[in-house]
Amino acid sequence: MSTELLINATPYEIRIALLEHGNLVEFYLEQPREKGLVGNIYQGRVVRVLPGMQAAFVDIGLERTGFLYVDDVHISTAEFEKRFAKCDRHDDGVGSGCCGNEPPDSLCRRTPGLNIEDLLSEGQDLLVQICKEPIGTKGARLTCHITLPCRNLVFMPMTDHIGISRKIEDESVRQQLRQDIENLRPAGTGFIVRTVAENATNEDLEADMEFLLHSWSEIQDIASKAPAPSLVYEDLDITLRVVRDIFSPDVDRVVVDDRKTYSRVLRFVETFAPRLQGRVVLSENGTPLFDAYGIEMDVNRALDKKIWLRCGGYIIIEATEALTVVDVNTGRYVGKSGLEETIFKTNMEAVKEIAYQLRLRNIGGIIIIDFIDMEEESHREEVFAALKEAAKKDKSRINILKVSEFGLVQMTRKRNREDLSHMMCEPCLYCHGEGMLKSSRTICYEIFRRMEREAKKATAAKVVLRVHPKVAAMMLKEEAATIDYLEKATGKQITIEPAKEIHLEKYDIAWGEA
Repeated sequence: MSTELLINATPYEIRIALLEHGNLVEFYLEQPREKGLVGNIYQGRVVRVLPGMQAAFVDIGLERTGFLYVDDVHISTAEFEKRFAKCDRHDDGVGSGCCGNEPPDSLCRRTPGLNIEDLLSEGQDLLVQICKEPIGTKGARLTCHITLPCRNLVFMPMTDHIGISRKIEDESVRQQLRQDIENLRPAGTGFIVRTVAENATNEDLEADMEFLLHSWSEIQDIASKAPAPSLVYEDLDITLRVVRDIFSPDVDRVVVDDRKTYSRVLRFVETFAPRLQGRVVLSENGTPLFDAYGIEMDVNRALDKKIWLRCGGYIIIEATEALTVVDVNTGRYVGKSGLEETIFKTNMEAVKEIAYQLRLRNIGGIIIIDFIDMEEESHREEVFAALKEAAKKDKSRINILKVSEFGLVQMTRKRNREDLSHMMCEPCLYCHGEGMLKSSRTICYEIFRRMEREAKKATAAKVVLRVHPKVAAMMLKEEAATIDYLEKATGKQITIEPAKEIHLEKYDIAWGEA
């Protein structure tokens, strides 16, 4: 597979595209003024504990407080014992810990059965990390389970665990990596071996581990002196983060169109993946990088609500606050052999496009796919299997349930950052994100009703209606007879004034002397 990573860097915006066989499959965007926050570590202060939601709001110095759920709370052994040593409600006579559970030697995960009010109190300071960006009106999702990623490893200083990426399928390789980490790691710490480490040497793993342990030591030192709220550790910017996470032997080359960014990427690769530094290329042909590869149109298409399929069918992608809905339609496709076959082929083609669009747009959370209803059970099974297979290329964690009798598929996709539409778009200043406006005729009749009510009290002989040009055109043409009727019924002279600056749904009724 031909795979390339394109980095288009300017002082005001950084755009990164991952191409497979020349097709855009992943797109990353960061504007320095709105830099991503996931991975940043803060010294925070609890400002509100919510027993009813089993969560707390934590001030980390951002515009909105962060949200910390009870299962993401981590408190030290000393704090744990201090809080519960004399707790009558939890002391069962065993003597140590809470509810008879002995806390581990270093740091303890939340003991099952404890509530948020048992673990946190208002005004308490604690170290937290952002695990999900602020999205819409929601603040950042926080966790006390700190993770520090590097090229081959992810360090979990508060967890005694070794994990191996599921995408490393060779069992002998998995066992060897597990043994290598077990021999290298300090007692009580945790590490996850990333997919890119499948061919890493023991020296590579040891170098990453040494770097991560040193970084954690520095973070602890800074946190011990930092006031709350304050930033303790800032993760890499989008450029180096994508290079760290995506650039592997499977990627043929990284193309950068900015010399300064090229130098930064090259230094980073020389440190963490020296064997790949020959694949980092500087583009200096003068043509904008995305134009040269013909992907500007693909980026713009990724914002469309309606996506056509090659067969003539189409899918509609609609996002709500709680979930995303994908609707599959036959469109212009009429098939050849019968209705059931037409429906099946449309659904099968839609499967590939849906998996592609979810990955490209970075759509996360709950996703409902409304396939065209299939009568044959075998067809539903095939569509489900095809969707699972198509989703294997996605790096995000995905869970898919089987096709229901109504042709619906429920699935979840892990979301760590805002999707493409939230990053590149904003709510319509006309409809405020509703996606619908009242029709011109509805506005006309709304004005007529209000004018009739007010005419009974008005002493003026004239009324001026300032409306949007579309509404004015309807009043003067299709509703001209209604205007005549109203003039006779109210005894008022009606003047209509088109005003371009007025919102389609807004209007002004001014009463005055003739």
